[in-house]
Amino acid sequence: MTPPPPQPPPSGTNPAADSAADPRPGPGPLVVLFGATAGALGPDLGSDETDLILLVWQVVEPRSRQVGTLHKSLVRAEAASLSPQCREASGLSADSLARAEPLDKVLQQFSQLVSGDVALLGGGPYMLCTDGQQLLRQVLHPEASRKNLVLPDTFFSFYDLRREFHVQHPSSRPARDLTVATMAQDLGLETDATEDDFGVWEVKTMVAVILHLLDGPSGQLFSKPEVVKQKYETGPCSKADVVDSETVVRARGLPWQSSDQDVARFFKGLNIARGGVALCLNAQGRRNGEALIRFVDSEQRDLALQRHKHHMGVRYIEVYKATGEEFVKIAGGTSLEVARFLSREDQVILRLRGLPFSAGPADVLGFLGPECPVTGGAEGLLFVRHPDGRPTGDAFALFACEELAQAALRRHKGTLGKRYIELFRSTAAEVQQVLNRYASSPLLPTLTAPLLPIPFPLAAGTGRDCVRLRGLPYTATIEDILSFLGEAAADIRPHGVHMVLNQQGRPSGDAFIQMTSAERALAAAQRCHKKAMKERYVEVVPCSTEEMSHVLMGGTLGRSGMSPPPCKLPSLLPAARVPAAPTPVAYYPGPATQLYMNYTAYYPSPPVSPTTVGYLTTPPAALASAPTSVLSQPGALVRMQGVPYTAGMKDLLSVFQAYQLAPDDYTSLMPVGDPPRTVLQAPKEWVCL
Repeated sequence: MTPPPPQPPPSGTNPAADSAADPRPGPGPLVVLFGATAGALGPDLGSDETDLILLVWQVVEPRSRQVGTLHKSLVRAEAASLSPQCREASGLSADSLARAEPLDKVLQQFSQLVSGDVALLGGGPYMLCTDGQQLLRQVLHPEASRKNLVLPDTFFSFYDLRREFHVQHPSSRPARDLTVATMAQDLGLETDATEDDFGVWEVKTMVAVILHLLDGPSGQLFSKPEVVKQKYETGPCSKADVVDSETVVRARGLPWQSSDQDVARFFKGLNIARGGVALCLNAQGRRNGEALIRFVDSEQRDLALQRHKHHMGVRYIEVYKATGEEFVKIAGGTSLEVARFLSREDQVILRLRGLPFSAGPADVLGFLGPECPVTGGAEGLLFVRHPDGRPTGDAFALFACEELAQAALRRHKGTLGKRYIELFRSTAAEVQQVLNRYASSPLLPTLTAPLLPIPFPLAAGTGRDCVRLRGLPYTATIEDILSFLGEAAADIRPHGVHMVLNQQGRPSGDAFIQMTSAERALAAAQRCHKKAMKERYVEVVPCSTEEMSHVLMGGTLGRSGMSPPPCKLPSLLPAARVPAAPTPVAYYPGPATQLYMNYTAYYPSPPVSPTTVGYLTTPPAALASAPTSVLSQPGALVRMQGVPYTAGMKDLLSVFQAYQLAPDDYTSLMPVGDPPRTVLQAPKEWVCL
């Protein structure tokens, strides 16, 4: 059924007055809009990030049932190549698109022609009507954002014909499964099968469907338009909030300097919930290139998943499903101070990093200067502190508008006292994460240098009964080393495998192996030297127990000789105690499959309680063959680096709570005296005996 062409109004009549007097109620003029891209069509429209190449539209006046002229306009695409699906369905060629107008010119023509047709049919504000939401949400808004075009306000609200059809015919298939053809078929409409002009048949059929719906009970038709948010709204999230997992996605691969506004721009056209962008931070409090995004409903989330591997600048962004619990964990908070700080709406948040510990609100306000005032003065600043009240050097500041925030960002790496200050854009979720991380951190933080357990003193000696492995893959495990040594693994002493870690607690690529004799060590070195392990050759050289001890205690062993460890531990040892004969116990990693081998993996570091990790004790049979002189030693020697100056005896003992440190052994905790030092020198150390 083809709608009749519009009839010009008779002379001497007022169309607007006549339409106002029309007894049939209905919405204002509708602009039926159809579009296509150079890539995918149908439900995948816009999922491949290709440019718009076609717009077809026609104005419908619902009250008078009149229609305007049908218009069709090609759009020049930056990438002129057409997908096979588009080329077959549209019949267009790259040459025809090359002669078309760019998108901004086509949008200007669209506004002018629509205004003329609406005025001809009676005037009044008009509303767009599309088949589904992909054209506006997935094509027009993202492309306009990429090309820095400002869309007219009429493109921020529209009617979805599928939903309007489903309102009047709820017993039909779900709205997302409807198409123009199925709607016409369900209504029994006769369509023009001879129409082969791409886009024209779709618009004519949509107009026929609209007129048929208006002839039925239309009390709720075209009354609740779909809305596209023009601006992302910031806001806090509480850990008590319940977030629907069907509304959350995870974006991965973001540039580290991207803000919540950049993420919202990537999802332009989709409605993100208030405060729904949570940028994730790593263990050091820096952004890790991931974000969790919460949308207003599941349909918006499904459209967001179609933007998988779309681009932000030159980087492609991966988009995956996420859960509401993950979002609340990142964005949620319980601090009343943070809630008050974030209660001000429409504020731009900046993060200041590297502040002097003595800096207060007046210092920060003076650093920013009067040209970029903070909202509320000192109340617009939030300082991040440790649980014991010590400052961390971080703070957040609120600014009333984007211009003031830009002015403050010009102070990036400016100096306050003798320190330079870094300024970054921030989000409400980042404020929550930073505060949560410091609030939940223990008084004794994770050490930057590993705890190095020595379950028995290493017998000093110059005999070269050890081998050193250099160049191990960083992923190498104890099992890999035993497999690498082959038959020589049978000559390893009990507890004779020692992994060497760097100052960050990660594998350094070195390991020491204690062999049963110098002859066995030499044979293992000759047999395995420069043998491959995981596509890397490994150097195997003999060494002495003394050389191994120096490295395990923090020293270095180079070709020029040995460098002593940071503190000379042997000089700190008190007189040897003579305890009662202890029961020899050695711990092995519980998850391992070979539980009874004569080695101990000092990895990962720092070690944790055997009761919390599930370490298993060595069977008596495995200890029976071990030399008594090795396993009957009473204690362990542990060096702790990076301990805060505020840490007390109880804080240190809490680390070893599962190692049965007797109360009378408190005297074994000895602070290593150090002279006055600068900030760049090594931190204070403790030795536990």
